[in-house]
Amino acid sequence: MITVVIGHKNPDMDAICSAIGYAELKTSTGTPNVLAARCGNTNERIDFGLGKFGFEAPAFLSDVHPRIEHVMERDVVSSHWKSPVYEAMTQIGETRFRGLPVVDDNRHCIGLISAFKLSQYLFPPLDRISQARVVDASLADIQASIHGKRLAGPEDTEVYPHDLVVAAMHTTTFTKRLDELDLKSTVLIVGDRWNIQELSIKAGVRALVITNNFPAKKSVLALAEKHGVTLIASPYDTATTVLLARAAVTAGKMLQSDFTSLQADMPLREAKADVTMSSQFAFPVLGPDGRLEGILSKSDFLKPVPHQLILVDHNELSQAVNGADEIPIVEILDHHRIGVAPTHQPILFLNRPVGSTCTIVAGCYQQAGVPIPKNVAGLLMCGVISDTLNLTSPTTTDVDRNVLEELAKISGVKPSDLASEIFSVGSPLLTMTSKQAITADCKEYAERGFRFSVSQIEELSFSHLPEKRGELLASLEAYRLANNYFFSTLLITDVNTQNSILLLCGPDNFTRLIDFPDEGPGAWKLDGVVSRKKQLLPYLTTLVGRVV
Repeated sequence: MITVVIGHKNPDMDAICSAIGYAELKTSTGTPNVLAARCGNTNERIDFGLGKFGFEAPAFLSDVHPRIEHVMERDVVSSHWKSPVYEAMTQIGETRFRGLPVVDDNRHCIGLISAFKLSQYLFPPLDRISQARVVDASLADIQASIHGKRLAGPEDTEVYPHDLVVAAMHTTTFTKRLDELDLKSTVLIVGDRWNIQELSIKAGVRALVITNNFPAKKSVLALAEKHGVTLIASPYDTATTVLLARAAVTAGKMLQSDFTSLQADMPLREAKADVTMSSQFAFPVLGPDGRLEGILSKSDFLKPVPHQLILVDHNELSQAVNGADEIPIVEILDHHRIGVAPTHQPILFLNRPVGSTCTIVAGCYQQAGVPIPKNVAGLLMCGVISDTLNLTSPTTTDVDRNVLEELAKISGVKPSDLASEIFSVGSPLLTMTSKQAITADCKEYAERGFRFSVSQIEELSFSHLPEKRGELLASLEAYRLANNYFFSTLLITDVNTQNSILLLCGPDNFTRLIDFPDEGPGAWKLDGVVSRKKQLLPYLTTLVGRVV
């Protein structure tokens, strides 16, 4: 089981740092296979914080949809296309499937061999019972299938329809029988009846199989060499030898070449739709190069997926990594409004009205009695400083202040110095495209049946905004239309003055409700507003209520 600790789409500093910090705590307290992850790109400020305290960006997961590779059987029992079907039959008995995939020399799957088709071959209907003695295989295959030993004559590897004939009759009767046979395709199975052996070799049968490992006379060996008849010794009695010889036909001759295969990275949801109505007993799973990587049966869809999620800095599925609704969510750590992702069982849900998820993570270390490592303390400081605008945001609480003070002691870094470094790195308006600026820290919300997005970036001043505003509004409107949102907004916050400019694209019946000072088309001045969570979002949801 892999436990993935992950923040919201388009993650900010708090989401990234809290995911890493909490993953470190879970690992240190004994949870195996914990993976800190992200479902969006980092930015220059996040990269600065990670690099300053010696961390790499969390693993990128574009989605966590359960895939075939998560539940397929990897230890695949397969049959080589040149192997006798006897081997396939014994292998089928070792699996839970009603057949096997058949592979070539490069382990490419070329078909399926089913127990049903094998049974029809070994036990044909009465109207085709004569076919039961025909084996489409080489003499070398027959020898291998009966675990025999070639005593004389050529080693013949040509695949050819051979007739199996048992010499269980009087010599006179057998002589007449020889006249009825296609001798060049006849494989005669006989015991220690030397007269029959000599008679058959002189007549020109293709091969002679002596059962029970009876020793061949020197005269018989010499005669076989002279007439070019392959002489094989079988360690089994006649009945067993015939049964095994029948199974000498190769898997390649018995395969079903028209079959459905699947890709290992295919989502289970899609695969289920493809295989539900199929009568195929199992489905080979192929890698990008076509090689056999696993096998899937319909019952595998019932297996639990070996992944589970811990969500940090969000609790709404609309903000979560794609596929979060298909795997278990076992914990949530957040400081936003409760939208709540549904869970199948009770979980640990920490939702505290503080300024940063990193504040909550620091508290979890304290509750667990685990000292916060120096580098983790520095990383958590980045999250607290970024999300509270260095404790100046109205979302800031005394808990945030106390936690930041304690983290500063552990890390040996002054919060004011770290804040200056963070906010001086990479102006979003200068270092990002307009599309990147509106998606770098963007969250989707739903209210009264309306879906909308709220993005935020922080700047040291609004000096670059006038030249970028047209591009930003165009990208914002394109983003709104592409996602079918009621409206889309971008809050640009000046961390020095603690004021913001709101850019919003939406229908006229909504925008005319905004009562902040107008800053031009699609723009409003929001003095004293710096918090998306505590100030802007409640205001927007109130306006949505007025539209309804």
